Amino acid sequence: MKNEEISNFVCTLKQNLENLEGNTNRVQEDLESEFTALNAVLVEMKENMVTRIKQERASRTYELQSQLSACSKALESSEELLELANQTLCSSETDGFNQAAKDIKDSVTMAPAFRLSLKAKASDNMSHLMVDFSQEREVLQGLKFLPVPGTPEIQVSECQVCDNTVTVVWTLPEPDSKIEHYILEHRRTNHEGPPRLREDYPWMVVEGIREMEHSLIGLRFDTRYLTFRVRACNKAVAGEFSELVTLETHAFNFKLDSGSAHQNLKVEDLSVEWDSCGGKIQDIRKEKTRTNSPMHSPARSALNSPKRTPTARPGRDRFTAESYTVLADTSIDAGQHYWEVRFDKESKAFAVGVALRSLGRFDQLGKSSASWCIHLNNWLQQSLTAKHNNKARTLDCAIPDRIGVYVNYDEGVLSFYNSKTKQLMHTFKTKFPQPVIPAFMVWNGTFSVLTGMQVPSLVQSGQRRNSNTSSSNASLT
Repeated sequence: MKNEEISNFVCTLKQNLENLEGNTNRVQEDLESEFTALNAVLVEMKENMVTRIKQERASRTYELQSQLSACSKALESSEELLELANQTLCSSETDGFNQAAKDIKDSVTMAPAFRLSLKAKASDNMSHLMVDFSQEREVLQGLKFLPVPGTPEIQVSECQVCDNTVTVVWTLPEPDSKIEHYILEHRRTNHEGPPRLREDYPWMVVEGIREMEHSLIGLRFDTRYLTFRVRACNKAVAGEFSELVTLETHAFNFKLDSGSAHQNLKVEDLSVEWDSCGGKIQDIRKEKTRTNSPMHSPARSALNSPKRTPTARPGRDRFTAESYTVLADTSIDAGQHYWEVRFDKESKAFAVGVALRSLGRFDQLGKSSASWCIHLNNWLQQSLTAKHNNKARTLDCAIPDRIGVYVNYDEGVLSFYNSKTKQLMHTFKTKFPQPVIPAFMVWNGTFSVLTGMQVPSLVQSGQRRNSNTSSSNASLT
């Protein structure tokens, strides 16, 4: 075991080296890309600001040039008027002097020089376009790698496993307001220790979790454990995964023993269909190798709890005649267990319950002391009865689409529930003389079994309430 653990660790180190090389190249490429983008922004901003300066200069240059041109023309006009005035003053003709003076006055009044504004239309001050990038420079100088979110820690004491729902709770080493979401991964396993080199099941991923807890509902516990890990993510980067936490998932698992099935029943995994052809399409290989079925494999043995044992002897005889029965491959000799069965309510007949390993191949469920069941009969008229030792009691309740079966072996309790509402349909109170096996019967119909289920909380609370009350069907036990 230690060698296997070290081998797994060596493989992990080698994989880490490969990942390190790839991740280094990736972050370096990202860094160059970010600086290229940042430089592109700076170049674009510089071009825009230089263009703004040039436009401002061009605009003011045009205004000042226009004023300069107007002033030059006004000076030329003034020179002409001065020349005319000098000539007039030098003239000896007295009669024309008054008229000449009047003309000069009118010309001066209308001259451009007297209509010009001597205030510049544009300023030569460009200080409003000055820049100071000292703060931005400090920001750029403060550039650093993104802070990686802290590694969460799963709080095992606060995690809950109940009603085939697992609630995982975790905390952070310190508050981090930049965390946007968490990623939770879980994997089924039959091994409690550190992860092996090759696991049987892949990681399942749940993304976008906003709180520091998450519930996985409606699970089927077909392995002994569930392993969890979680990591935090900010806007751009994900942190390290937390330490692995393995939670035990107590549930009753079994398969249908096709080797025990009546020839008219077609068994496929956990589903059964009535086959009027007499079982001609049964897989012959299953018949030949039923002693090597999963019930006897090491993997199956690992799944069995200490309170569950394999069923009857290998290669037991099939049920025959009118006993259209099939048994599970796992028996119950201790503890509380629960499973459900979905069936076709149009079946001519259907039964579900438990049986002793000594149930005969000709025995029908409920017609001997070796079996207890509830029985649906659609022959002539529909009826639902509880049966044991060839005694029956009609049940006054609606026929559900799915029935839950609860067994408390130590207390000798066998109860049947409407699996949707958890309404109690019937309870047998007895003392099981030997281990019992889930048993099923169908005639002209189908059914499928749901295993890997925990005893529902509503069933447990109902059983506690009824523990001190007398059984309503003592005559059947």
